[in-house]
Amino acid sequence: MINPTRRSILSAALAVPASRLFGANDRVNLVIIGIGGRGTDHIKEYSKLNSCRVTGICDVNQAARERGAALVEKLTGSKPNEYPDMRKVFDDKSVDAVSIATPNHWHALATIWGCQAGKDVYVEKPASHEIWEGRKMIEAADKYKRMVQVGSQGRSIPYKIKAMQLLHDGAIGKVYMAKGLCYKRRKSIGHTPDEPVPAGIDWDNFLGPAPMRPFSMNRYKYNWHWFWDTGNGDIGNQGVHEMDLARWGLNKNTLPNSVVSTGGKFAYEDDQETPNTQVATFDYGDSRLVFEVRGLITNPEQGIMVGNIFYGTDGFMTLDEKGYQIYKGEKKEKVNDESLKEETWDTSPHMQNFLDAVKSRDNKHLAARVDIGVTSAALCHLANISYRLKRELAVDPAKWSFPHDTEANAMLTRKYRAPYIVPDKV
Repeated sequence: MINPTRRSILSAALAVPASRLFGANDRVNLVIIGIGGRGTDHIKEYSKLNSCRVTGICDVNQAARERGAALVEKLTGSKPNEYPDMRKVFDDKSVDAVSIATPNHWHALATIWGCQAGKDVYVEKPASHEIWEGRKMIEAADKYKRMVQVGSQGRSIPYKIKAMQLLHDGAIGKVYMAKGLCYKRRKSIGHTPDEPVPAGIDWDNFLGPAPMRPFSMNRYKYNWHWFWDTGNGDIGNQGVHEMDLARWGLNKNTLPNSVVSTGGKFAYEDDQETPNTQVATFDYGDSRLVFEVRGLITNPEQGIMVGNIFYGTDGFMTLDEKGYQIYKGEKKEKVNDESLKEETWDTSPHMQNFLDAVKSRDNKHLAARVDIGVTSAALCHLANISYRLKRELAVDPAKWSFPHDTEANAMLTRKYRAPYIVPDKV
């Protein structure tokens, strides 16, 4: 029999899994979880990098697993393992790290399970589906000393890093407002009927922490973004990239003092629950962050459809996937123009940054540490809570909650479906 002292020592040892020590030429054994469109991108990007070896593919859809495995073998010449359940990945001691490209509602629990199993984690944006579980991700990364990188790849793109530094150095004076724009065209998703679960899909595992719903194609392929159970609307989809840059440009590392968001789902009669038109304002006291979503046909603002505009006391900066420009003075003269020959959205540097941190064991090397990604995602969640409650909300930035507001605080988390429960104690 193991005595209590021995048991406590074993528990303490298991609480912080040991990390494999990497030599200069060692490769990180990595499994990609979630092989939809973005997961397929992960396969292609990681396969370019010599720092890792894609040793496994995980998806609840057998056909997706098979397609993913075939693509890995085609790109690398090596056949990966196939896992139908991510828990099998976390049980595999040969796996060093995971890259999570599941729907949003799985991000937090998958990350926490990965940390508990001693895996380093790259998780797609938005970091979390709700605010409370995002904080649990931070706790898990800290407790288990894991490298957790959020897929906000703008943090690893050189011209965006340079633009942020210029703002912080006073290139347009004191920045008093950042405006994020997500004018990405989204057509109606129509209606799809409830139907039997197609062969080869583990629907229970797909829904995971979310409520059980009948299978419908709109709830499954990509359009899960537009249902509150699994997605966060476009403010938490494409928008969270611009939200992260807006917050970065303002040099704000906390939540705001208040939020108000209005909008609606206009023009369409379809299955979508989230708004296709939304405006959110976040008050930081000395500055404001404004964010706008327009999924219908619309005009650009200052030439930008998806990007950011920063306003300072001396001028303003525009920033998008084509570069950045600075305009100054009463005549708004262009004084700086770093335009690219073509749009860039390269994830490889961000993934390489993650792999470098896995080897160095220093989370300060991460371009988008979990706390950075969780904070930016939380702004999207604050906006959606205000939108759904149809009122302005005061925020306590220190407690990540709404002071004396039971109704709003109830929306900081969700009722998880057993056994897919985000634990209070990670």
